Amino acid sequence: MLAAAVPKIALPKIALPAIALLAIALPGAGFAGSFLEPAGPIAAGQLSHFGVISMLMLIVIVPMFVALPIVLYRYRRGGKGTYRPDWEFNWGLELLIWGVPVALVVALGTALWRQTIVGDPYRALGPDPLVVEVVALDWKFLFLYPEQGVATLDLLALPEGRPITLKLTSGTVMQSFIIPRLAGQIYAMAGMQTQLNLLADETGDFTGRNTQYNGLGFATQSFTTRVMSADDFEGWVATAKTQQAGLDAAAYARLLPPAVVNEPVIYARFTPGLFDQIIASFAPGMAGGHAGHGPQAGADTPAAITAPATSHQQHDHTPEAAQ
Repeated sequence: MLAAAVPKIALPKIALPAIALLAIALPGAGFAGSFLEPAGPIAAGQLSHFGVISMLMLIVIVPMFVALPIVLYRYRRGGKGTYRPDWEFNWGLELLIWGVPVALVVALGTALWRQTIVGDPYRALGPDPLVVEVVALDWKFLFLYPEQGVATLDLLALPEGRPITLKLTSGTVMQSFIIPRLAGQIYAMAGMQTQLNLLADETGDFTGRNTQYNGLGFATQSFTTRVMSADDFEGWVATAKTQQAGLDAAAYARLLPPAVVNEPVIYARFTPGLFDQIIASFAPGMAGGHAGHGPQAGADTPAAITAPATSHQQHDHTPEAAQ
């Protein structure tokens, strides 16, 4: 029912030839886990925009490649091209030289303006979204589910067809969060909260990762986004609540040192308000996404949740040594 509230993004007819040419030139590109094989409306919109701008740019590129050999052949020594040393001006040529670029810039700007509004990461994709709080760490991602009361490490479980709202922050340096087949890139920064809305319209496992360099473990910092049916998601939550591990302030503090996670971890419970406490440990006034809201560092914030002043200096460790 929720999926029905989200409009499907159809590819404009102008975009299809460019996408077809790209598929011919790069036959394996669509299966590389990128937006070229979208699994949700946001990635589909990005693919549509990519096709539009590709076709518009072909207006310049194709005539240039066609005209260049013609000009070289016609005006070669002994060719039929007319020699006009006193030529100064031609209205038709001037209109072509200036008119096409101006029209192209207007078309590109209009397409970008429309896609910027449609693809706004803060724009909700439907009613009753599933809220997931995301904390970027070195070299892993922590996912908190306030509604379900469970948490995961390097595993983002989502129900198919339900709008998703990701609230992001960082417990360390700035990082860049992306799930190419579902949504675009958004930054996660310490002491701040950003937001990314997405929706998955097919089940499966999709790769997400950090694209902002943050040390030697950067290349291995990826996570699995597992999209399942609504019933399977409810079953997954029930199973997650039977796990032994819990995430409190002390357990979170143990995640702060740079380390590579080889297998996802599931926590049956976590301390309520942990996400706001992490933000408050860096910027007390920014907790909850608004100045003056949320717990204040040194007050309600557990002592174990403090800004890791020394963890940023541990990036010279190899991933293996950090495990």
